[in-house]
Amino acid sequence: MEKILINDIVPIIVIMALGYIFGKLSYFDDDQRQGLNKLVLNVALPAALFISIVKATRSELGADATLTAIGFVGIIVMFMLCYYLCRLMFKHSIQEAAVCALIAGSPTIGFLGFAVLDPIYGDSVSTNLVIAIISIVVNAVTIPIGMYLINLGQAKDRERLSAAATTTAKGDVTVKAPAPKDDVAVDPAKDAKADKTVEVMVSKSSNMGKKKNQNLAAIINALKQPVCWAPLLAIVLVLIGVRVPDSFAPTFDLIAKANSGVAVLAAGLALATVKFSFSWETLWNTFYRLILTPAAFLGVGLLCGMGHDITKLSMLVMAVALPPAFSGIIISSRYNIYVKEGASTTAVSTVAFAVTCLLWIWLVPLCA
Repeated sequence: MEKILINDIVPIIVIMALGYIFGKLSYFDDDQRQGLNKLVLNVALPAALFISIVKATRSELGADATLTAIGFVGIIVMFMLCYYLCRLMFKHSIQEAAVCALIAGSPTIGFLGFAVLDPIYGDSVSTNLVIAIISIVVNAVTIPIGMYLINLGQAKDRERLSAAATTTAKGDVTVKAPAPKDDVAVDPAKDAKADKTVEVMVSKSSNMGKKKNQNLAAIINALKQPVCWAPLLAIVLVLIGVRVPDSFAPTFDLIAKANSGVAVLAAGLALATVKFSFSWETLWNTFYRLILTPAAFLGVGLLCGMGHDITKLSMLVMAVALPPAFSGIIISSRYNIYVKEGASTTAVSTVAFAVTCLLWIWLVPLCA
C-alpha cells in the first residue's frame, strides 16, 4: 500500500500542485492553457481511450455475466444519479450538472486502474476484466452521455436567450434575458476573448424561424468530438471481433502517454484560474465519488451473490472508488463549465483517496 501511495497518488498531487503554481505565476497564458486542454481532449485522451478499450475481447466481457452487468448498469446509474442530484441539490444548469457527473460520477479508471489494482490483487485475468469493463463504460458510454447533455443544455440556453431577444426587439414586452451561470457567463463586450476561452461544443447556427430537434442536434454534435467517437469505435471493433494488430499499439501509446501527465497539470492550471472552493458541494462530490458510489456497488454485489468471491468483489469496489476521472476536469476546463467546483473536487478527492483506499481494502472482506 505504501508503494501505491508513493508511486501513484503522490505524483498526481505533486503535478497538480505544480500546475497550480504555474497558473498563479502566469507561466501559461489563456491561449496556452486552452492549447494544453485541446491537446488532451482532442488528441491524447481519444488515443488513450481507444487503445485501452481495443485491448479487451468479447470473451473477457462474457467471462462473468454478473460482474459485467453490475459494472455496466452500476456506472451508468451512478452517473445519472449524480447528474440529477447536482441539479436538484445545487440548482445547476444541465451542462454544469453533466460536467459534475463526468467528475464526481466517474472514476479515473484509465489512469489509476492498473496502477492501484495490480499491486493489490496481482496482474490476473480477473483484474484485467474488472478494469476493462469499468473502463469501457466510463469512456465509451458516460463521456458521450455527458457530451450530449452539455450540448443539449447549451442549445436550450441559446434558444431561450434568442427567444427573449426576439420578444424584446418586437417591443411586445421588455424582458431581461437571464445570464448564464458564473462558469459559462460571457461578457458581450469581450466577445473576441470569449471566443477563445469559452468555446461551446454545439454549432452556432441561429434558431430564427426554425424549430430544431434539440436532442438529435445535441447527439450529432457530441458524436463529432474525438473523445466520443474514438471509444465508441473501439467498443464496436471489440464487439464484432476485429483485433487491432499489436504493431499499431506503440503508435497510439506514444501520444496516449501524454494524456495523464498533461491532464493532471491542466487540472492544476484550471484550479489556479478560480478561487479554490472547499464548500459543501465539494465535500458532497468527494463523498459521492469515494464513499457513496463504492458502497452502492458493494451492496449490489452482495445482493447479486458476489460475496462468495471476495477478491473479485473487492476489485470491483476498488475500481469504482478511484478519484474523479481526469477527462471530466479537462472537459470542464476546456469549455469553462463547472471549473471551480470541478477542480476543487478533483484536488480534494485525490488527496482523500489515500485514506478511503485503505478503508475499502479493509471493509469489503469484513462485509462479505
